[in-house]
Amino acid sequence: MAIKAEEYGRRRQRLMEMMEPNSIAIIAAATEQLRSNDTYFPFRQNSDFYYLSGFAEPDAVLALIPGREQGEFVVFCRDKDPEKEAWDGYRHGPEGVCQQFGADDAFPVDDIDDILPGLIEGRTRIYYAMGRDKGFDRQVMDWVNTIRSNNHAGAAPPGEFQELDHLLHELRLYKSAAEVKLMHKAAKISAQAHIEAMGVCKPEMYEYQLEATLHYHFAMAGARCPAYNTIVGAGANGCVLHYVENSKKMKASELVLIDAGCEYQYYAADITRTFPVGGRFSPEQKAIYEIVLKANQAAIAEAVPGNHWDKPHEVSVRIITEGLVELGLLEGDVDQLIEAAAFRRFYMHRVGHWLGLDVHDVGDYRVDDQWRLLEPGMVMTIEPGIYIAPGDDSVAPKWRGIGVRIEDNVAINKNGNTVLTEAAPKTVAEIEAIMAGNIL
Repeated sequence: MAIKAEEYGRRRQRLMEMMEPNSIAIIAAATEQLRSNDTYFPFRQNSDFYYLSGFAEPDAVLALIPGREQGEFVVFCRDKDPEKEAWDGYRHGPEGVCQQFGADDAFPVDDIDDILPGLIEGRTRIYYAMGRDKGFDRQVMDWVNTIRSNNHAGAAPPGEFQELDHLLHELRLYKSAAEVKLMHKAAKISAQAHIEAMGVCKPEMYEYQLEATLHYHFAMAGARCPAYNTIVGAGANGCVLHYVENSKKMKASELVLIDAGCEYQYYAADITRTFPVGGRFSPEQKAIYEIVLKANQAAIAEAVPGNHWDKPHEVSVRIITEGLVELGLLEGDVDQLIEAAAFRRFYMHRVGHWLGLDVHDVGDYRVDDQWRLLEPGMVMTIEPGIYIAPGDDSVAPKWRGIGVRIEDNVAINKNGNTVLTEAAPKTVAEIEAIMAGNIL
């Protein structure tokens, strides 16, 4: 199911076709990040670098040089070193990068200062993501200044820097069939983990115990890492959008909101489900939940080719506003309330975002100041919610502290869409059946 070398090659070729003649693109790999003293966080490759290469080692640099006779795809990477590999693990080395990842040329990264300026020299434009890594920014400028210092000998430095992200991220926005398969796999693994969390949830458990259940099932299904920091928020914590402490003991009377997805072969899933710790929704919890579910389903129906990006959000806003008026949590005319954005007291975020190699994936939402149209190959989340702050004295006490979000992953295709996360139950009946120990 892995992305094949030929697809990485097509990606590089498409990017080079978008670049101006006589230019060069330079992309740095991620570096290992210190966790404490001399221990490091698990390494995760820069998504742009990985998208173009599939190469997952740190301390590397990729250059694309359209029209270079000796080869257009050049990589600088860590050299083979048996002693260091005995301590820290296998390295492909320059030869392995050529053999396994399709590089036309590869050199030890320790030699980059001697070699890369020569590859830049004579090129009129550098495509580069300036400002992302200050240390690497300085290194790139040092290479350019090295060329400038040889002006007297006829060296020609590039005259222009061009932002790389716009071209590359537009490519990443449209997923191939192979990418969608990986994302569907990530979604299925994550959906099963949510089902397991519903099945084991009991009052007096801690939020982090549900987090552990999720991560265990991710790993056992072949997805070692979560795609982002897992949110397990019970009671009032479910009203905190980016709550990640996950340290509270859960009560039977509370809802618990879980926002969790795995990363499978670098592709993210992003699922939110909300369910009652005690196994059954209270009337108030169910009323709020049903509004959010209706908004979720209606927004998914609008995530189809030809609709603009904001259409699913607009639909979710109307349904949530109508529901809040019906419950008495908002008062007034629905259209006027929407125009005044009164819903933002309870629904303060947009309905979704792009999804892919990054959980908040790249790609513009507007084109020429207009919402862009949805097209086949795009993958997005649909995640409406209602959050009633525990300290909101403007509502009756029975509503306070209820937080509900329902999030699915939707792949746009020529026939409409595919809900990648359909295996994650979300109706009240399905959830209560799972929590009662019944098999759906």
